[in-house]
Amino acid sequence: MVRLHIAPSLLAADFASLGEEATAVAAAGADRLHIDVMDGHFVPNFGFSPAAVAALRRRTPLPLDVHLMAAPAAPHLAAFATAGADSLTVHVEAEPQLPRTLQAIRDMGKRAGAALCPGTSARLLAPVLDGLDLVLVMTVNPGRGGQPFIATQIDAIRCVRTMIGERSIRLLVDGGILPDTAKACVEAGADVLVSGSGIFGGNCGGYAERINALRTAATRSG
Repeated sequence: MVRLHIAPSLLAADFASLGEEATAVAAAGADRLHIDVMDGHFVPNFGFSPAAVAALRRRTPLPLDVHLMAAPAAPHLAAFATAGADSLTVHVEAEPQLPRTLQAIRDMGKRAGAALCPGTSARLLAPVLDGLDLVLVMTVNPGRGGQPFIATQIDAIRCVRTMIGERSIRLLVDGGILPDTAKACVEAGADVLVSGSGIFGGNCGGYAERINALRTAATRSG
């Protein structure tokens, strides 16, 4: 059985102490770090730069999952790969030459991922599944943290898990991931929970308590 991973989303961290935040969540039990890159075009916001990724790479050994919310993403791949990203995820909605882009990521020695916005059919992944290392299902509309979980995306998670079958592909969910939504995501097939506000914006406890609360809720029986 694949171990459940918790991936704090650094978009919700304190940008004035980003290195310290990355170190703290790693010590608290995080399995990987999620880094949002936004171009102000595909989504109406801006995120991390290659320089920020390079700085984080020097501070933590955790895998750095770079999520490119950019249209197109292909021109930015090399900069983030060089900066130290371990995986690069692009949106199916933003890449007209998705197979070529995924192959380019793998040619750089990085794990290749595809992301789906709410409302995008999971069936669009079918032609590229064999070229993927991870799939990211957005459970909010991308571009802004702190949004409520879109419950209908549980069906999308379940559909992607069925499509993955026996392939060695990680299935991530991102958006509104809190203890009360984590269990449904994992039951539907997710094995990586990306959480920003649920870890960095929690109302009680420290990072270890919030990470453990997510893990416990997601794996609780009954």
